[in-house]
Amino acid sequence: MAAFYLWVVAEDQYASITGFTVRSEDGTSAIDVLGGLTQISGGGGASDADILYEFIQNQELVKAIDEKLDLRKIYGAPYPRDFVFGFDEKKPIEDLASHWRRMVRISYDSITGLIELRVHAFSANDAKNIAEAIVLESSRVINALSEQARRDATRYAEEDLGLAVERLKISRQAVTEFRSINQIADPTADIQVQMGLINTLQQSLADALVEISIVSETARASDPRMTQAERRIKAIRSLIAEERRKIGVGGTSAEGGDYAEVLGEFERLAVELEFSEQTYLAALTAYDIARAEARRKSRYLATYIQPTLAESSEYPQRLMLFVMVTFFGALTWAIFALVYYSIRDRR
Repeated sequence: MAAFYLWVVAEDQYASITGFTVRSEDGTSAIDVLGGLTQISGGGGASDADILYEFIQNQELVKAIDEKLDLRKIYGAPYPRDFVFGFDEKKPIEDLASHWRRMVRISYDSITGLIELRVHAFSANDAKNIAEAIVLESSRVINALSEQARRDATRYAEEDLGLAVERLKISRQAVTEFRSINQIADPTADIQVQMGLINTLQQSLADALVEISIVSETARASDPRMTQAERRIKAIRSLIAEERRKIGVGGTSAEGGDYAEVLGEFERLAVELEFSEQTYLAALTAYDIARAEARRKSRYLATYIQPTLAESSEYPQRLMLFVMVTFFGALTWAIFALVYYSIRDRR
């Protein structure tokens, strides 16, 4: 019966072979040397190959390829005549995934990360198409893993950059509002102008004191020149006191603001703005480094055996299956025969 089924009923199967592995571009960059920054962690080729090994046997891949190539029709072509190797198209996706694991033989070396597939189908073209679809879906999965790794690598740097940008905007807006309210572009420059005016007045006061000293040597106290010089000195001193009061505590600027408070508020805003700018530059540099590191650590699927097109059917291996069935059948018969004779002899 086994020989009849294998050589008469069972359909020929063709095999397409393909092999691939996961590679990662992970070299040392100049950024590591100059910046001394730690490398962004990323999975190596072996761990990615482990994921891929499980994915190829998963129901998700079976469903995706079934939607593209109609696996039920491909594997169900010889059914119900070849009910052992064929597939009943009416069965659910779980049975199709189980049949998939029979038709797709996977060999995986966990040390080297090499994956080799032997895809069986009832026609050479179907076997090659399924192998190509597996390679395509595997490449999609690896690209998704690589993209996820890049997003994870740059996510925190991007968040820090966003916070730095927002902080810089707030600082610049505060400085702009300060200048708009106080009508002063730079209080420091305004104070320098005031100090220049005070220095000029002090020079005028010195000249006036020299002049009154010279006049007092030859003129009497009731001399009009003495009166005029004293009035000038008094006026200059009054102006100096007024200008000093403006830039001191409680003093007011030309626009009516308190100079001490205005200057203190401006210095605070200037310090915050400078710190925000430095934080922004540091965050921008870290973000650029993170992006460069993420691009440098990209993964890709390296196919070292392109899906082959079979010229002759190699499966099912009829002779080997026949020998196995004969051997186990004879062994089973021998066991039952021994049991039978043992029971009969005891009677």
